[in-house]
Amino acid sequence: MNAIDLKERLRGGGMVFGCMLSAIGTTRFKSALAGSTLDYVVIDSEHGSRDRKEIQELSGMLREINITPIVRVPVPMAHWVAMALDAGAAGVLVPYCETVEEVRDTVGTAKWHPLKGEYLRRAIAEGIFPSARTQEYLANRRRESIVIIGIESEPAQRNLDAILDVGDIDGIFIGPNDMTTSLGIPDETKNPKYLDVIRDVVARAGARNVPVMVHHQNVEDSLAAIELGARFVLHSTDGRFMQGAMQDQFARLRQASARGDADAPARRDTIETV
Repeated sequence: MNAIDLKERLRGGGMVFGCMLSAIGTTRFKSALAGSTLDYVVIDSEHGSRDRKEIQELSGMLREINITPIVRVPVPMAHWVAMALDAGAAGVLVPYCETVEEVRDTVGTAKWHPLKGEYLRRAIAEGIFPSARTQEYLANRRRESIVIIGIESEPAQRNLDAILDVGDIDGIFIGPNDMTTSLGIPDETKNPKYLDVIRDVVARAGARNVPVMVHHQNVEDSLAAIELGARFVLHSTDGRFMQGAMQDQFARLRQASARGDADAPARRDTIETV
């Protein structure tokens, strides 16, 4: 799905489905991803060590197979947003935002890049552009831009209404690891305290037709997020999918063999949650 179609589906109340690319760093996975049924992927450059060349190559490859490339930038700073867009991303996931200033600057860059400096500050603060022609040109150039704001702490949740007031936000992201840690219940994704946060964010964002994305690692938790109203579905990571498929299929082969499964190594989840 291309970025414009993805935005239209979400604006119409629909759902889209994607995963996080945390391990894949080569375009040789093109054929596997082409048959994946994914609408979009988030290329992780917050916790993943990716340079601009790698992001450019992955973004181009994903566009070729009609999967929308979104980049999770390292920090909520405008110049990282600009670099992701210059590398070919259709959108950005801006992590761990807590202040209106962070959100305004990153959203403004996502929507009006390559406007910079004083001109960008005026466009963000006052809606003033060098000319009506410039405003029309930039709006058309950035019409596919997707910007997702990370609400990953209690302070961010408290400030959500002011953050949403910035406008031009295409999605709100809840990072379970950061959010549960902030709540004092690290990785307790079934804790009612954490589930109440999802309900609250979905309700307040949904009132403005802004979809919510929650990044869970297992189907049970992702289904729970969907039941609570998450429509921008971000499920698991490339590395975890690979590990799970290997474990499942080799378990079946061992069980079907004459030797049985008695000597099989114990299954372990060795993928870091990010």
